[in-house]
Amino acid sequence: MAMTLQNSSSLCTILLTLLFILTLVGAGDNRFSRPLSRVKHGLKKEKLSHLHFYFHDIVSGRSPTAIRVAQAPTTQNSSTGFGAVVMMDDPLTSGPELGSKLVGKAQGIYASASQTEIGFLMVLNFAFIEGEHNGSTLSVLGRNTVFSTVREMPIVGGSGLFRFARGYARAKTHKLDLNTGDAVVEYNVYVLHY
Repeated sequence: MAMTLQNSSSLCTILLTLLFILTLVGAGDNRFSRPLSRVKHGLKKEKLSHLHFYFHDIVSGRSPTAIRVAQAPTTQNSSTGFGAVVMMDDPLTSGPELGSKLVGKAQGIYASASQTEIGFLMVLNFAFIEGEHNGSTLSVLGRNTVFSTVREMPIVGGSGLFRFARGYARAKTHKLDLNTGDAVVEYNVYVLHY
């Protein structure tokens, strides 16, 4: 049986229509972005948490927890250390003594970013190891003028229990040894999370 031109044209139209529909149906799976249900992803009720701990920045001795990894050619001549970059893996403890309970680490960098005062750009994660917070992190990105009585830096995110976190960290120097540069800083962190 020979196929007529009209039947061939109809079959072609049906196939093109079917291909178009399949393309539309399949396009939903390959989209770059799509809205999601908060409840379906476990984001039912936002909580506000307060964390309190001490940050130990040790730059002296045999086992420093913060080391300079880079500097500008002019850093040594700068009164603020402008251009210095320091990598840290600082202990976070429940009390101001280094021997008090370890609750986590502050891991990241700080860099001297001011030519007129000692002011650091802080880029770090508070990586917690204690209790229900074990394995969770909070990310800080902000300015730390270390000789101000209290400094406030934004919490820009987190992981684990702190997914979708936002908030702020208030830092206050508890102890500073001007001879060694070692410091103990008290942190009060207020964070909204799910």
